[in-house]
Amino acid sequence: MIQELSKKILVIEDDTITRNIFLDGLEAEGFDPIGAENGLVGIRQAQEHLPDLVICDVMMPDMDGYSVLTELRQYPMTSIIPFIFLTGCDSKASLRKGMELGADDYLTKPATVEDLLRAIASRLYKQNLFEYWYTAKCNANSESVCTTSVEPEPFFPTLPQLKDIFDYIEANFDKGITLCDVADAVGYSAAYLTNRVAKQTGESINNWIVKRRMLAARSLLCDTDQSISQIATSLGYQNACHFSRQFRQHHGLPPQSWRKEYQLSLTSTLVTC
Repeated sequence: MIQELSKKILVIEDDTITRNIFLDGLEAEGFDPIGAENGLVGIRQAQEHLPDLVICDVMMPDMDGYSVLTELRQYPMTSIIPFIFLTGCDSKASLRKGMELGADDYLTKPATVEDLLRAIASRLYKQNLFEYWYTAKCNANSESVCTTSVEPEPFFPTLPQLKDIFDYIEANFDKGITLCDVADAVGYSAAYLTNRVAKQTGESINNWIVKRRMLAARSLLCDTDQSISQIATSLGYQNACHFSRQFRQHHGLPPQSWRKEYQLSLTSTLVTC
């Protein structure tokens, strides 16, 4: 079975009780939570783990949330990470300051785990929808120009030493392959292959398989009327429940809900054009 690809969520909160409640709640929902007790630790954690989203308290000793966001936005690898403030102050001045610095959303204390999960789901959905639209636009543009035009950016890293590995995944990701299958195909042990790919890309083989499956899943959800069970089967999953759980962990929403949100967004776009 392919290992679950969980979204990394960094929670920067100086109150230990609040931080642990959020971390436990996120873990229970299938996320990969990372905790930081202050801004300086949070910055180090963000640079080391490159989380998919950051939740950060505003009022903290030594270094407040505004300073954390300003610091993260200065570096390319952390500048695009979605950032949600957690604050006890909901004044317009406070909200405006955060948004001007590049915050994506606000949660006002006291916030429940359910509030946190809804905010995360909304942000992850928007992030993945943007990625899908960007990919679709690139593909559309590439089809509308002459054959001598530049090819769209490939999904997998263009690393010659890993080409045979990614070529195999590309050709077989929808067949339920595992790390062992890839290792056998390219002639390495599973342990060696894992270390080699992780060292050069920061991702495991299993993660690359799941990410490629999720890219195909988004395309099928948007461009076809196939049922969730049909999509799961076409992507090599043994059952729809496994596919739905993995999709939710990656996108913040179940596949059917993601499809509905996409259709509503598409309808809204067409109406305003």
